Amino acid sequence: MDGSARVAELRCYPVKGCAGTRLRAGELTPAGLAHDRTFLVVSPEGVFRTQRRHPQLATVHPGIDAAGSVLTLRAAGREPLVVPVDVTGPRMPVELFGAGFTGIDQGEDAAEWISDVLGEKSRLVRVPPEHARVTDGETPGTSGYADSSAVHLTSWESWEALNGRIVERGDEPVAMARFRPNIVVSGLAAAHAEDRLRRVAVGGAELGFTKLAVRCAVTTVDQLTGERVGPEPLRTLAGYRRHPDGGVTFGVKFSVTRPGPVAVGDELRTIETA
Repeated sequence: MDGSARVAELRCYPVKGCAGTRLRAGELTPAGLAHDRTFLVVSPEGVFRTQRRHPQLATVHPGIDAAGSVLTLRAAGREPLVVPVDVTGPRMPVELFGAGFTGIDQGEDAAEWISDVLGEKSRLVRVPPEHARVTDGETPGTSGYADSSAVHLTSWESWEALNGRIVERGDEPVAMARFRPNIVVSGLAAAHAEDRLRRVAVGGAELGFTKLAVRCAVTTVDQLTGERVGPEPLRTLAGYRRHPDGGVTFGVKFSVTRPGPVAVGDELRTIETA
């Protein structure tokens, strides 16, 4: 790396599958950006819901206060709902990609509001304080209700290169929001140079590589409208970013090996590369 890479964007997703919030600064905890994927929408039986089957989740805009004690849910055409966050209530079993965890139900008002948005009975749960999930990949770590590792990093260089290929095919470029990153960096020496990062420091934190990010159908959802508008970017990625184990990749997943503050403009300092 040439030493000029810096944080261009920070994004936190308090409710898994819902819209993200751009930050100027945040705290990287052992489980990722503070409050990231702390809440989960589930079926009445506790099975997780995501944009894979419920793309309209993208139209829900959560906001969380710094202490994590008040969650506000907003969606166009609906009255906002203020949810006093319950961290002491009874635990219920929840399922995330076939793995069993627990969650704290956030009450009937939240359940009714989110069910109305999705048109299907749903509940909203919060990760309990004792949550001790261990994530997979090269560098062990933890996370809340994220798909896997705590931090997802992408780069402007990779995004611009991908959109260049998409436009060459005669299609419209896709927004970075389709990839739902936590950290977007700019200034890398080349597109997909982030694939080679193994240990990095950013702000007061350090990150350890876990895996390349294998992409799913969520990338075909317009994050403004909550509508599937595929087949891009998956079709173009399939032409040059196939993973040996299946699927296509864009971006990198990291564990937090040293918590600390991070802000837009912070340098991404490379400690080790592949």
